[in-house]
Amino acid sequence: MRDRDVAAFDLRAKGYESGRHGRLHLEIAGRTAALALRTIETPRSILDIGCGTGYLLRRLATMIPGAQTLCGIDPAPAMVDVARRTTTDGRVRIREGFAESLPWPDASFDLVVTTTSFDHWRDQARGLRECARVLQPGGALALVDVISRLLWPTLVLPSYAGKARTPPRVASLLRDAEFTGVRWHRVYALIINAATAQKP
Repeated sequence: MRDRDVAAFDLRAKGYESGRHGRLHLEIAGRTAALALRTIETPRSILDIGCGTGYLLRRLATMIPGAQTLCGIDPAPAMVDVARRTTTDGRVRIREGFAESLPWPDASFDLVVTTTSFDHWRDQARGLRECARVLQPGGALALVDVISRLLWPTLVLPSYAGKARTPPRVASLLRDAEFTGVRWHRVYALIINAATAQKP
């Protein structure tokens, strides 16, 4: 995530779940939770990359009483602070950090989710390789973000140079990270979509 993005999310952290944008975020997170559990019905170890205020983890914790650990990571210190203060479930653990350098050993999780975070990663290819590294064989990734064929014109903008914002580009990065079984799902409107994939 770029430094200016981290600063912007720090400023928004306290009110992130309120207002019109907050309601949109919560709705997308709710749809992500349902999609994730269609991908793996009873995950025991879950990682949310770009977890923000921890809402998705809190929701998954109530939906999956059998889960042993639900971890989150976010580069914005204020988001991490809010997530820690609003989470009472002892299975939920939040850390500060980046998708490109996940502080967990290989094969730590059977489900990795990321919601509207991928577009902010500094190095999407490296982040996806990290997702694959921390997943157990047979584990799954649910990646929800601003991904649509309608967004191809944005890829010529300097701020999006080298980014993956269209399904073919994202699918290519997933294959390069050795994910298989890529499937696409509509999440919200026309531009918020999800890719699910498995680690062999």
